[in-house]
Amino acid sequence: MSEKQLDFTEGNILKKMIIFSGPILLTNLLQVSYQIIDSLWVGNLLGANALGAIAISGTIVFTILSFIIGINTAALTVLSQYKGAKNEEALKAALNGFVVVLGTLTIMLGIIGYFASPYILRWMGTPGEMLPLATTYLQINFIGISFVFGYNFIATVLRALGDSKTPIRFVMIAVILNAVVTPIFIAVLDLGIAGAAYATIVAQGTAFLYGLIYSIYRANVPFTVPYFPEAYYIKSIFKLGLPSGLSMMVISGGVLAIMTVVTTFGEEVVAGFGAAQRLDSLIMLPALALGSAVNSMAGQNIGAKLWDRVEVIAKHGLTLILLVSFTISAIIFFSAEFMISLFVQDPETVAFGKMYVQTIAFFYPFLGINFVLNGVVRAAGAMFQIFILNVISFWVLRYPLTYIAAYWLGEQGIAIGMGASLVISSFIAIGYYKFGKWREIRIINDEEKEKGSN
Repeated sequence: MSEKQLDFTEGNILKKMIIFSGPILLTNLLQVSYQIIDSLWVGNLLGANALGAIAISGTIVFTILSFIIGINTAALTVLSQYKGAKNEEALKAALNGFVVVLGTLTIMLGIIGYFASPYILRWMGTPGEMLPLATTYLQINFIGISFVFGYNFIATVLRALGDSKTPIRFVMIAVILNAVVTPIFIAVLDLGIAGAAYATIVAQGTAFLYGLIYSIYRANVPFTVPYFPEAYYIKSIFKLGLPSGLSMMVISGGVLAIMTVVTTFGEEVVAGFGAAQRLDSLIMLPALALGSAVNSMAGQNIGAKLWDRVEVIAKHGLTLILLVSFTISAIIFFSAEFMISLFVQDPETVAFGKMYVQTIAFFYPFLGINFVLNGVVRAAGAMFQIFILNVISFWVLRYPLTYIAAYWLGEQGIAIGMGASLVISSFIAIGYYKFGKWREIRIINDEEKEKGSN
C-alpha cells in the first residue's frame, strides 16, 4: 500500500476524517477556482452574453455526463469496500470493469452530445444572442469530454484506496494551464469563446495524462490493459451503477429544469445566475468534500463489518459540515456584491447575483446534511434508495418550489424556492438514515469474496 493511502478501519476517526477530507476540500476548491478563472476571463474579455453561454453549456455538460458520474460514484463505494475487505484480486477485477464500462459510455455520450448540442440549447430556451456562443462552446467541450471524466475517475479510484492528496496535483495542473492558456486563446489568437473551450481541453487533457502515468508508476494503482470484464463484474457494476447513474441524472435534470426557469427572466438574470453559481460552488465545497470522505471511510468500515465506526463517522461528519458551512456562508453573504462584480459589471446582472447569493447562502448547511448522510448510506450500497431520495429532493421539492416561488415572487423566488427545498430534503435524509434499512444491504458477501479471490 502506498504511504499516502489511509486505512480507515482503525485509528482515530475524527483525526483521519480531517486529514482525508482536507485534501478533497482543497481539490474541490481548485476545481471551483478553475471554473471561476475561466468565467473571469470569459466575462471580462467577451462580456455577459458569453458568460451566460458557458453557464448554460456547463449545465448541459453536467447533465449529459451525469449518468457516468453516477456510476463513478458507485465505483467509490465498491472499490472502498473491497479495499476494506482486503480482497486485492476482486479490487483489480472490479477496477478493470469500471474502466471498460465507463470509458465506453463516455465516448458514446461525447459523440451524442456533440451532435445534439444545438437542439438541447434551443429546447432550454437559450436567449438568441447567446445561442451561437453556447453552441460553439458546448460542442468543443464534448470533443474533450473523455479527458474531463478521465482525471476525475482516477481521483475517485485513489480516494477509494485512501489517498486524497495526490488528486490535488491533477487539478493544480489543470488550473494553472487553464489560467495561462485561456486568455492567450481568447485574446491573442482571437478565438473568442471557442478559445475558452480549447483551453479546457488542453488543461484537462494534460491533467488526465499526468494522473494516468502517476497512478500506474508511482501510486501502484492496479490498472491493467483493459480487457472485457467477467459477466459477474459487469452485473455488479450495473446493479449499483444504474441507480447511481439515474440518481445523478435526476439531479442534473433538476438543475437543467431550474435553468429553464432562469432563462425566462432574460439575459441579465441568466448572466447573474451564472456568476452566482460560481459562488454557490464555494459554499458547497465542504459538503462535497465531506460527502466524498465519509463515502470512502464508511465504505472501508462496512467492508470490514465495523458498524460502530460507521455511526461515529456519520456523527463527526455532521458536526464538521455544520461548523464549516455556516462560517463560509457568512463570508459569502457579506462579500456577495464584490464577488459577483468580479465576473460582470452590468448593474442589473450584479444586482440579481447579489440578491440570489445572499438569499440562499444560509440554506446550504442543510444541503451539507444531505451530502454527509447520503454519503454514509451510499457506502453501504443503497444506490436505489439514494435515487428515490434525489427524485423527491429535485422533482417533488426543488423544481416545483422554485417554479412556483418564481411565478409568485418573480426572480427573487428562484433562490427562495431552492432554499426551502434544501431544508425539507435534509429532514427526509435524516429520517432515512435513522429509520431506513440501508444497514441490511450487502455488496460483498462470503460467496462473492471467494469468487473475487479466485
